[in-house]
Amino acid sequence: MEPLYPHDDGDQVRRALLHLLRGTGLPVAFGGLVQPGGQARMTITELAGTTTGALRGLAIQAGAGLGGKALALGLPVRVDDYPVARSISHEYDGPVAAEGLHSVVAVPVVVRRQVRAVLYGAVRQRLLLGDRLVAAAVDAGRELERRLSDRDAARDALTTLRTAAPGTAAGGHSPTPAAVGPDWEEVRQAHAELRGLLHRIDDPALRDRLDAVADRLAGAATAPGGAPPGPASPLSPRETDVLARVALGCTNANVADQLGLRPETVKSYLRSAMRKLGAHTRLEVVVAARRAGLLP
Repeated sequence: MEPLYPHDDGDQVRRALLHLLRGTGLPVAFGGLVQPGGQARMTITELAGTTTGALRGLAIQAGAGLGGKALALGLPVRVDDYPVARSISHEYDGPVAAEGLHSVVAVPVVVRRQVRAVLYGAVRQRLLLGDRLVAAAVDAGRELERRLSDRDAARDALTTLRTAAPGTAAGGHSPTPAAVGPDWEEVRQAHAELRGLLHRIDDPALRDRLDAVADRLAGAATAPGGAPPGPASPLSPRETDVLARVALGCTNANVADQLGLRPETVKSYLRSAMRKLGAHTRLEVVVAARRAGLLP
């Protein structure tokens, strides 16, 4: 299988820094990802508005300095005059002074109860950082949390595909004559999760990649190895999303909650899919979709 992500998660950190600058009006922002495993620490890799390279590559240990405190607590932390602040330790005074920073806020990005990144916003004079400004910085962190969470969900779904049906994930055809058994139920769950992610991810390259994987997987149960792709699906993307969840036994209310739709909208999509596939019940439309290679 070709790589899922054309870029690493650092591109999402860069995007979050621009969001922070716009939301807070602060002139400087920087941050980085927490290194997985071992003692918690993060490395500053992304800079915006800085005039020196003093902060680039700086490794921040949990509990040390402003960012280290945010990393350890999992909470936003601010100081109005970094050089003399008594609420933090001062291991990183040299790089901070080289950049000329005084008022700084550090925001942890928490995904699945773990800090995955820390974002900083700063200004080069002593300034009282009010609650509204800090809230705007936290908003940038929350947006990054959502993006990283979506990427994690995509990775998890594809890992399930590789484990449950590796021939399908890699080659686009069924590794067994019939798509039955517990492994295929895991594949179908992963397919539904991928479909649900498509409308939350705004990275075009990632969205197109996930869409291609979901489409290839959908026809895996019916298409023989090496068979050319069938005709275009008669269903809209949202109709397919709804059917993928219905196929797992979800009620209309469940589907609405999972896809961020109204129950009435889910019912409308389901009826439209039934009409297009010549089905009259929920079971019939799922069977018809699988036979047509629209669902795994």
